[in-house]
Amino acid sequence: MPRIFITGCSSGFGQAIATRFLEKGWVVVATMRTPSSEGLPSSDRLRILPLDVTRQDSIDAAIAEAGPIDVLVNNAGVGMLNVLEGVDIAKACELFETNVIGTMAMSRAVMPAMRERRAGVIVNISSSVTLRALPALSIYSASKAAVNAFSESLALEAAEFGVRLRTVLPGSAPKTSFGRNAVARMGMDVPDAYGTFVDAYFQSLRSSVEKTEASDVADAVWRAVTDPDAPMMLPAGKDAETLFRESGRIAG
Repeated sequence: MPRIFITGCSSGFGQAIATRFLEKGWVVVATMRTPSSEGLPSSDRLRILPLDVTRQDSIDAAIAEAGPIDVLVNNAGVGMLNVLEGVDIAKACELFETNVIGTMAMSRAVMPAMRERRAGVIVNISSSVTLRALPALSIYSASKAAVNAFSESLALEAAEFGVRLRTVLPGSAPKTSFGRNAVARMGMDVPDAYGTFVDAYFQSLRSSVEKTEASDVADAVWRAVTDPDAPMMLPAGKDAETLFRESGRIAG
């Protein structure tokens, strides 16, 4: 049975992706900083492992414990909602360490075995915020734009050895805990001068009809993994698809 290794499975997209691949008969290695089966289906094909993508020793241990990996999904990520003047730069470094360096480190960890087998897929979860400039998201958007550029370049290297790279760009998913977790971890001390501006922007987000469901992301990842002809970037969610069209991209 094929085996998929997914980072950031404690909630939201990670759990939806894990559930989808279990339903399809895959062996799923679901990883998270604090291992827990909560929210994940019971299955003898499910393995739950501890993983902190910012620590090389943690990465090495998880990769060794997981066994042969056919697919890596880099889903672990940190959000940040604030204007630049409200950002603690140490927190920005922490965000980049997870979203960008963590994605690079995990990809580097699985590439040797995939290269030797001349087979494998790496799917990086980015964000549709990279498709249009948005306020109060400059740090987060920059990190995901870096993931996009990294993925497109690594795809050229990996293709020499039969390994495919794809990126999935979800839209806004208010039903997940991502936003709440971002505020809890990174804070949201918006400077008074920006208060009215930020409040108006967030109100516009809440009033938007088009949203992304976790299942939309699972659908996109499934296609990225199983369809060799899937485009390099796949939107996930109605709002992401709209941003794709408005940016001049075509969702293949």
